[in-house]
Amino acid sequence: MYDKIKPPTTGTKITFKNGEPVVPDNPIIPFIRGDGTGIDIWPAAQKVLDAAVAKAYNGKRQISWFKVYAGDEACELYGTYQYLPQDTLTAIEEYGVAIKGPLTTPVGGGIRSLNVALRQIFDLYACVRPCRYYAGTPSPHKNPEKLDVIVYRENTEDIYLGIEWRQGSEIGDRLIKILNEDLIPATPEHGKKQIPLDSGIGIKPISKKGSQRLVRRAIKHALTLPKHKQQVTLVHKGNIMKYTEGAFRDWGYELATSEFRAECVTERESWILSNKEKNPNISLEENARQVDPGFDGLTPEKKAQIVKEVETVLNAIWDSHGNGKWKNKIMVNDRIADSIFQQIQTRPDEYSILATMNLNGDYLSDAAAAIVGGLGMGPGANIGDVCAVFEATHGTAPKHAGLDRINPGSVILSGVMMLEYLGWQEAADLVKKGLGDAIANGQVTYDLARLLEPPVEPLKCSEFADAIIQHFG
Repeated sequence: MYDKIKPPTTGTKITFKNGEPVVPDNPIIPFIRGDGTGIDIWPAAQKVLDAAVAKAYNGKRQISWFKVYAGDEACELYGTYQYLPQDTLTAIEEYGVAIKGPLTTPVGGGIRSLNVALRQIFDLYACVRPCRYYAGTPSPHKNPEKLDVIVYRENTEDIYLGIEWRQGSEIGDRLIKILNEDLIPATPEHGKKQIPLDSGIGIKPISKKGSQRLVRRAIKHALTLPKHKQQVTLVHKGNIMKYTEGAFRDWGYELATSEFRAECVTERESWILSNKEKNPNISLEENARQVDPGFDGLTPEKKAQIVKEVETVLNAIWDSHGNGKWKNKIMVNDRIADSIFQQIQTRPDEYSILATMNLNGDYLSDAAAAIVGGLGMGPGANIGDVCAVFEATHGTAPKHAGLDRINPGSVILSGVMMLEYLGWQEAADLVKKGLGDAIANGQVTYDLARLLEPPVEPLKCSEFADAIIQHFG
């Protein structure tokens, strides 16, 4: 089955049931060390994770690590341009859960991005990026502790699908001609728009299936959070891209109010219910007026639509969600993408889970990570229904490789996410406690040490791992 690697002789495969892992006490988990500083940060992370599992379960649980290869390290073993060998793909498919350090984007090979390739090959449709502040971490913001969000980014669609044509290419020119001469004129809402003839062309597909499976996983995650954090915000630019990003929002609401009807309330529904709670005798029209402040300026047809919406909501969920019961449901709302970038800085404590498409999620997760201390402390996971890959979210930083100085926090916290995914919460909590206490005590690597006031003597990468373990208690 394998060409150049051998699985561990001990351990058991993780299986999946209804999109969730069934985890034995001794799972075999493939790991990719990573390029550049992966040589330093992976051993530190593995040491911390093994120590946490050992302490939490007194030897009753243990991870059997399976070394697999990708990136530059794979080329050394498998040959030039073999950045993602079949051995590695087979191992991840067979064992279901894997973790990886940072990987180099190939130059001259046939793969644009190893990270994107892994997501698409295994249909890892949910990129999950928690952004939480650990006390003592330097931050450019006054109150970074107020931000505690989880970004759910759709991984397999949007412009990241990579369907595009170069300016001047034969197919690109043909496509522009068809669009300009046939398809755009046949769509009246586009008016006299035309695509410049010297354009590159890209396709932005957003599907109902892809959107709803992401929102489904986000809502399921919200159900596990404390009540005050049970909120899912659909982030989109639907005011401009109505049939892609606007559809994402609509499909998200549709899923929440059908599949999760008993557990969810939308923000707009909460306004309607709240209005009736404050005034039990309120008319449908007055309720509509309070829901939509511009009601009186609308056309009769639009007014009738909103009144009908109010009536439909009250008839459908007043008994199950009214009289304040909606306050104990998951709140599902939506925000325009550019607005949310401002609001995670000015009103960060109002948000919990942000569900969005690929490009928005890429920007948003990095922006949120910057608030709480940067990508060095940013974990990530790519999750599908039969596979999950956890990863460091920063780059390879090759000039620091082998110097035992880089911050391993990102891959360690990705390991925390992996432990939580396995259902090993006790071990995950130990790592979070150890990491938080180490940082609070000024026991940090150079990237954080130089920003502290007053500055502290930095720890080596390996020493930081030891400090985390010492703070398990």
